[in-house]
Amino acid sequence: MKKLLAGAAIVLAAITGTAQAESHANYPDRPVMMVVSYGAGGATDFQARIVTMTAGNKDALGMPIAILNKPGAGGRVGWNWFATQAEADGYTLSAYNVPHFIAQSIKGGVEYSTDSFEPIANWGADPAVFVVAADSKFNSMADVVDFAKANPGKLTFSGAGLFVGHHIAALQLEKAADVKLAYIPNKKGGAGAMKAVVAGEVLGGVNNLSDAFRAREAGTVKILGVFDLERNSFMDDVPTMKEQGFNIDNASVNFRGVMVPKGTPQGVIEKLAATVPSMFENGRVAKRMKAGGSPMAIMNREEVQAMWAKRQATLEELLAGL
Repeated sequence: MKKLLAGAAIVLAAITGTAQAESHANYPDRPVMMVVSYGAGGATDFQARIVTMTAGNKDALGMPIAILNKPGAGGRVGWNWFATQAEADGYTLSAYNVPHFIAQSIKGGVEYSTDSFEPIANWGADPAVFVVAADSKFNSMADVVDFAKANPGKLTFSGAGLFVGHHIAALQLEKAADVKLAYIPNKKGGAGAMKAVVAGEVLGGVNNLSDAFRAREAGTVKILGVFDLERNSFMDDVPTMKEQGFNIDNASVNFRGVMVPKGTPQGVIEKLAATVPSMFENGRVAKRMKAGGSPMAIMNREEVQAMWAKRQATLEELLAGL
């Protein structure tokens, strides 16, 4: 009897394994959802809709990807849900933002870390920039810092949340310029933070280059500096913080890409990892991203894994010092 049971178990395992392999080979056989942990209209939402627009093509996934916005608390609401409640079956993906979710996991109070997710591919690298309203009296970062020194704690400026790239850039600016700033995280993310600048609710803001690019094209803001190691081709007239005398590196640059929950079947991960980068490389996608002032930085799964590990180490050191 024991031999019969053991034999039946082996046969059942083999059948199950074969069925799983076949199901992965047919993946996806229905539409896929991708969570964006920020509100509609912000840079992550704007870009996520562009880079997934060819998902239904036969040379891509062959099924569309629908965007589900779960904003709140600088991304924490969406990523907490994704780490703890999303099905690990390949039909619920998430956009990631680095340094955001890594910095938040380091500071604590969330239910995720890099160990909670499996990266698939990266589509962009969006530097933070300092913006002011078009009619602001500030015309350089020196103007901003001089005001902050003369008025400690009274330079109000907006950002998308706490321990997101914007906040990290703000912390770096405070340290490099030796000033006290009044950083105000906006509950509506990057889009809300930009509106606060344009409406004059704050004196300035740290935002994504891509959001700022579109706002400047509309004539509503001035961009005073880039939190990166070199100028960006989308706005090569805007100097870096280092060029303006502030020792600030690229730790706040916002990398965006796609991930799945830990526990997703390896066959599904491999299918996505082999397919998603080519979606990002599509000519229509590249054209739309360029038109929107959204810098692309396509990385495969292995490159993203290395980037995550590097950012984890960098942010642990940076946040310990701040």
